Amino acid sequence: MTQTTLAITVWGWVGIGFLGLVGLIFLLVVGQYLQLWVQAMLSGAPVGLLDLIMMRLRKVQPDLIVLNRISAKKAGLDMATDRMEALYLSGGNVTRVVRAMIAAAKAQVELPWDRAIAIELAGRDILDAVKTSVDPKVIDCPSVSSGKQTLDAVAKDGIQLKVRARVTVRTNISRLIGGATEETIIARVGEGIISTVGSSLDHKAVLSNPDTISKTVLAKGLDSGTAFEILSIDIADVDVGENIGAKLQQAQAEADTKRFQAHAEQRRAAAIAQEAEFNAEAQKNRALVILAESEIPKAMAEAFRSGNFGIMDFYRMKNMQADTGMRESIGKHP
Repeated sequence: MTQTTLAITVWGWVGIGFLGLVGLIFLLVVGQYLQLWVQAMLSGAPVGLLDLIMMRLRKVQPDLIVLNRISAKKAGLDMATDRMEALYLSGGNVTRVVRAMIAAAKAQVELPWDRAIAIELAGRDILDAVKTSVDPKVIDCPSVSSGKQTLDAVAKDGIQLKVRARVTVRTNISRLIGGATEETIIARVGEGIISTVGSSLDHKAVLSNPDTISKTVLAKGLDSGTAFEILSIDIADVDVGENIGAKLQQAQAEADTKRFQAHAEQRRAAAIAQEAEFNAEAQKNRALVILAESEIPKAMAEAFRSGNFGIMDFYRMKNMQADTGMRESIGKHP
């Protein structure tokens, strides 16, 4: 064997070894997707082998996409893998959306793929929404999370009624995006119950016919703008509470009493002040009289000096004063 022939033989074996290594690497890379590819083919939901490899390069879980495509296909739905990949890359839950689509198809509820994706990406639980649209659920009013056991309302006769209601709702898929949640339903129903009881003339009428509450509240269309459709409002329990009207009247009477007492105290204080003012005025007048009387001796002395008043006049005045004093003494002691 010549050197040339030997060199060709060596390079030939090297080439064969290289091709074998490349083939082995190819089989190792393709082998992990081969099972999914075969499973998809046998399930009637074929996915290209190259598509499976590209999914891994796009950081998408191929097994998740393939298994959900198979589930949809078995349910009669043909879902393209690129749509599921787009949902996965957007942060949505592919399995939940596919299960919701299957449930909607089985229940003959119209749910396009684009709407299902929009609901999922909006943060709503699309699977729970589909289940609720098929199987309505019951909401307690007031809710258990609020910590209240009953809704307290007062009829026009002043009697308090404690009401507990149960609202049966069904999800409206078409209004799920942008529609108000259960909290809005509970708040509206509670407001309607309180308003209906408050407009009742007598609490006995409510107790004897509680379904009038549910009929009145249901007729108000409280599900407008919400993601639900109210099917029924049932009054679970109605209890009689306190006599709020009597308590309010008692409180008003106590307030009136305090107000009248304050007015009376104000008038008494004004009377005392006026009496003190009169006493001060009387003291002033007595002081003026005493001051005037102190001028009499001066006037008499001046009259004596000027000759206008004689000694006999003085004695007559004294006799008159004595007579007046005697008469006054007799008048005091009959």
